[in-house]
This record gives sequence, structure tokens and C-alpha cells, in this order.
Amino acid sequence: MSQADARLMVFRHLLASVTEEMGEALRLASVSPNIKERLDFSCALLDADGRLIAHAAHIPVHLGSAHLTVPAVRREREPQPGEILVLNDPHRGGTHLNDVTVLAPFYRGDRLLGFLLNRAHHADIGGAEPGSMSGARDLYGEGLILPPIRLCNRLEPVEDVWRLFCANVRDPESAKGDLQAQVASLARGARRFAELCSRFGDQEVQVAMGGLLDHGERLTRALLKTWPDRSAEARDTLDGEGSPRISLKAEKSGGTLRLDFRGSSGQVPGSWNTHAAVATSAVFYALQALSPREIPETSGTLRPVEVILPEASVISSAAPAGVAIGNVETSQRIVDVVLAAFRGLFGKAIPAASQGTMNNVLFGGVRRDGRPFVHYETLAGGAGAGSQGPGANAVQVHMTNTRNTPIEVIESELPVRITRLALRRGSGGRGLHRGGQGMIKEYEFLEPARVTLTGTRRRTQAPGAFGGEGGKRGIDWWIPVGAARRQRVVPGETRQAQPGDRLRVETPGGGGWGRARKN
Repeated sequence: MSQADARLMVFRHLLASVTEEMGEALRLASVSPNIKERLDFSCALLDADGRLIAHAAHIPVHLGSAHLTVPAVRREREPQPGEILVLNDPHRGGTHLNDVTVLAPFYRGDRLLGFLLNRAHHADIGGAEPGSMSGARDLYGEGLILPPIRLCNRLEPVEDVWRLFCANVRDPESAKGDLQAQVASLARGARRFAELCSRFGDQEVQVAMGGLLDHGERLTRALLKTWPDRSAEARDTLDGEGSPRISLKAEKSGGTLRLDFRGSSGQVPGSWNTHAAVATSAVFYALQALSPREIPETSGTLRPVEVILPEASVISSAAPAGVAIGNVETSQRIVDVVLAAFRGLFGKAIPAASQGTMNNVLFGGVRRDGRPFVHYETLAGGAGAGSQGPGANAVQVHMTNTRNTPIEVIESELPVRITRLALRRGSGGRGLHRGGQGMIKEYEFLEPARVTLTGTRRRTQAPGAFGGEGGKRGIDWWIPVGAARRQRVVPGETRQAQPGDRLRVETPGGGGWGRARKN
């Protein structure tokens, strides 16, 4: 490594430390379990053009699209010194409505040096049902839509915007606390970035930021050149209405990679669509998963990659398409398809498919004392096995990187009891190396609640690789209090829970790798 490259790596970690401290400030100041305990948020530092320079190890579906946020905002307005903007519109720089993005330009005098951004999943953003993933037919039914608007000016809140926000969510106290934590996170990041600029000088920091982009591009091209030139195709389907298809033709040539998604299904009614930003996130994640750690995770790493997304499609939808489920589920399937194509390109280094879903559990209501409650969490499942060994059991995979919510937190903050939490034995696909096992989680509702479960891999298995078998499909049960028989839950439906009713979620297993040896 040259002296110049070594200096770039120093700046890489210094800039990343700014985003890591932003994340810690957000965690400590937040209110809701989804943000405070599950860490369903991301923090990033962008350059003056909005390109991703540094981020903490947070949520892939948030981070891979961050570089598209500032250009989208600038199509409507130019962020001014001292202001903090808020947005969640997926067609104007966001991902889905629950992911509330807070963005601040960073000026030194009259010179714009970059942007600080965080994106946090709010457990509820309005809409027909608690959790805001109730299968609405378009974006308008999914909840409150925020274009890029001013949230604060020199850290002073724009009160009308805050009142509007709180008036449209089911738990305004928690939502306001989380939004305040996001603002505090940006303030912390701005202080640390200012200290960095004062230490090294504005010009040197800007040069380093540009250097990290170029360095990421060079290393990615060099990595691609070590892989054989060939093409491969892959396709998979979603569990949504009409089983929408995702198709990909991947072609690697020299130091470039072409990913052509033409052939994927068109935009569909409902919430299974994604915006192009989320599809790009999936590609960014898959590429990073194959890259050595010395390659900086910046927008520069995408320069050698051409991504072709068909317009008005299920993976590149146009307003006002609904995207609530697509952000969490279709994004996972895009990763499955990209990795399947990579398996054809790069061979046995690519593992079998993981569970391919987030198993979203959402519920909410009003307690007997009149206090509202809303909860959102994703459930872990089996990871795909690989050439080096079996898949991990009960882990969050791919586009999510959250923790499991501790039982103690759920039971202390919500009128819910967890009656079972266990591995789902035998759910991993058989093979030379077995796929990871899913998990079983059972909720007993102690007060009336509206309950929604949204997940995939209920119709299809997570495929195995190189002769390995697929993992078991997920299955979900509704167990009414006092009933003799349990009922199958259709993902996406919302049910009314009465005290004593239970929801049991059995998450999918990961695919196996290689043919199992005969005994």
C-alpha cells in the first residue's frame, strides 16, 4: 500500500467514526424499541454532490440508496445553511414511508462541504392499520407522505411541521422523541465533522473525500478483473398478488459489470413495488458482500457497475405506487436474484439463498388506560450454507441488519407476552453443508390489538446451491383463545386480536450447499 493510499485509509476511518458517533447518539436519545433496541436506523456522510463517502455498519436497504437522496432533494430545492430537512417520500429521495430521513447540509462559511444524513424506521407513519404495512393499493394509503421540507432552522423546530407529523401517527409521543433523536444525531455529527475539518483543513478533507470515491472505483475494477468474463441469468418470484417476477441477466467483462433487470414484472397494485433506489441498494449490498474489507464502501464502488432497471416495474416503480412491503420484502428477493446470478458468474464462492424475508410483525392499539401502543419488528431466519460450512441459525439476513427485540423489552413496554422463542429444528435445507435454521416466536396479546404479519418464502423455498436442498418455507398460525384449532395466517392480512389470542411465526430456513453425502 502506498503512502497516499494509507493516508486515504486513515481518512476513511476518521469519516466513518463521525457516522458511528451519530448512530450512538441516535440510539441513546431514541424512544421506541424498534430504534433504541433493534437499531433500525442508519447514518451516513455524503459529499457536496450527495455521493456516499462514509457510513456506519447499519442497515443495507437504507445505506445503498443514500447517494440518491440529495439529487432527489435538489430537484425541488437547494438545502440552505442551518436548515435540517425531513422527508420520507420514496419517489423523492426516500425508501418507504416508515423510513423517515433527516438531512442537513454542512457548510463552513459559505462553502458547502457535504451532507449529514440519518434514516430511521418509525414503527408507525399513519395509514389504515398500525405499522403502516397493511397492503394499501397505492402510496396514499400507506401513511403520511413528507416531501423534502424544513424540519428545523439552526436547531429551532418548525413547529407547524412537527405538529403535522405528530397528528398523523398513532403514538405521537414516541414518534416525536425518535425524530428529536434524529435531529440530535445530526447535531453530533456536525460537531465531529467540524472538528475533523479544523484539524486537517477544509481543502484536505474534501480532497480525501474525492480520493475515497476514486480509490473505491479503482479497487472494485481491479477486483472485477480477477473474475472470469462470462454471463449468467437468474429469476425468482414474490409471494404477492400475481407472483411478480424478478429477472436478471448479469454480464461481467474486464473491469465492468452489467446487471440488466429487464424482463421483471411491471408495477403492480398494492405495496410490493420498490423504487429504483431500493433496487440499487440491493446491488450495492451484494457487491459489497463479495468485496474485500479494504475496498471503501462509497458511491465510487458502483461506478464500474451498470444497472438497467425497467421503468414502471415492480423493482423500479413510478409514483404513486405503493412500496411499503417492497422495501422490506422485494428488496430481499432482489438480493437473492443478484446472488443467484453471481453464483453463475463466480461459482462456488457464492452461498445458497438465505431465508429471503424479514418476517415483519406489526401490531398496535389503545391500552385500557387510554395510552396508544404500536410495535414493529422483523424476525430472524436461516442463512444459506456455503462452501466453508453450514448456514447460521436464526439471524437477520441481507437487507436488514437489525437486532432481535429482547423479550424483556416487549413484555415491559407492550401488552404482549412472548410464550415461545426457539429454533425451528430441521428447517434448514439438507446438503453437504446444511442451511441455517429458522426460528419460532409466539405472541400472546393481553389487550385488544390490530395485528399484521407480512413476509415471503411462504409459497417458495429459499433455494439450495450446487445440489443442496431448499430450506423449509415459513408458516404462520393464528391461535384464537379457547379455540380447538389453529388457523393459517395469510401474509399481509390484518387481524383483530382479543386478549388471549396468539400469533405464532415459524420463519424460513436457509438453503443447503452441495449434495449431501450418502450414509
